[in-house]
Amino acid sequence: MEKAAYTLSKQQAGRFLFDYHGLSHAFDSAGKDGILAYVRRVGCIQFDPLNVVGTNPELVLQSRIADFRRGMLWELLYEDRRLVDYWDKNMSIFAIEDWPFFERHRQRHQAWCLANPAAAEAVLDEIGRRGPLCSADLEYDEKVDWAWGPTRLARAALEGSYFAGRLVVHHKKGGRKYYELAQRIVPAELYGRPDPFETDAAYWEWGLMRRIGSVGLLWNRPGDALLMTGLKSAPRLNAFAALLDRGEIAPVAVEGIEHPLYIRSRDIGLLEASLIAQRKADGAEAQAAGEAEDRMRACILAPLDNLLWDRRLILELFGFDYRWEVYKPAAERKYGYYVLPVIAGGRFVARFEPEKQRGTAPLAIKQWWWEGGEGADSAVRASVERALRRFADSLGTTFEGALPV
Repeated sequence: MEKAAYTLSKQQAGRFLFDYHGLSHAFDSAGKDGILAYVRRVGCIQFDPLNVVGTNPELVLQSRIADFRRGMLWELLYEDRRLVDYWDKNMSIFAIEDWPFFERHRQRHQAWCLANPAAAEAVLDEIGRRGPLCSADLEYDEKVDWAWGPTRLARAALEGSYFAGRLVVHHKKGGRKYYELAQRIVPAELYGRPDPFETDAAYWEWGLMRRIGSVGLLWNRPGDALLMTGLKSAPRLNAFAALLDRGEIAPVAVEGIEHPLYIRSRDIGLLEASLIAQRKADGAEAQAAGEAEDRMRACILAPLDNLLWDRRLILELFGFDYRWEVYKPAAERKYGYYVLPVIAGGRFVARFEPEKQRGTAPLAIKQWWWEGGEGADSAVRASVERALRRFADSLGTTFEGALPV
């Protein structure tokens, strides 16, 4: 086994992850520049269309960006064109300058267009003449087989061309996507650039670096955090070995965890700064507990938050067992349909199920669960109440309820 660059306690590792994701004491990011900086640090944020109290990327950003409003993300995606919707870790949002790195993925998805050239070319021609279109704008009503079951030819042609990189999402209305020709949206210096990877091995190494950076610390074990289309065990192991040999990643031992974790070498400075900040904060807590309580910031996390991508790791580091249960039958759910974790003071302190947000109605809590007596801590409760008010404000509403004991 390779020699670890650092040996950390679980608390040190966990607090570094909170620091890395901008979830610690004070907000250090704001505005659209803050959104771009975070997305570039982690590579991508996962998209999911479910909208109970905002979509997953909106929930990711509200916990990290001091003044986040939903319109900021919309502008970056569909007006400023600094971000783009595409496939990375499942459906995701990433910086437009990363477009060339997914050429290999786009080439893998040419098959539908090549097998259905008439429909694929007809879609491009109509959008070329008419501008951005959705499936309802096309009269291709023939039923065809598709990944999620039989669907209209219009949808298959649009989505097939989208995954092949011929189209991009121009904008959305509700959950409906309107597509535009990729060459009209992707900057000329990026569109059509050749695949930057000479081999599959180089692509896997780039992808694993991206995934480690998406979480901050990650182990070499199969799981959701390492999802890459087509990645198998052997190339994953080879990619980790190559990155270690070149010094692009470094092993980190965590006391009580059998498997080493890995950090990008370029992030070691962030780890060292976090450890220094932790020592100072612990000293402040010993000297002035009241001041330390004032610095505590609670955050509400998204269900598919980057921090939560490897839930086994979260369980080992924090003792917090989280599963997103939206696709489970109601009778099999331990908690609820759409449950969000709550963090404060370097730990997970609660989880709750919100009611569906409708217009400007006040944010309402359907069910609430404290972790291990955290609700009895007055500083935690005060911080969580502030977080709920901030959360409601990002939704354009208010929180007027009371937390259960």
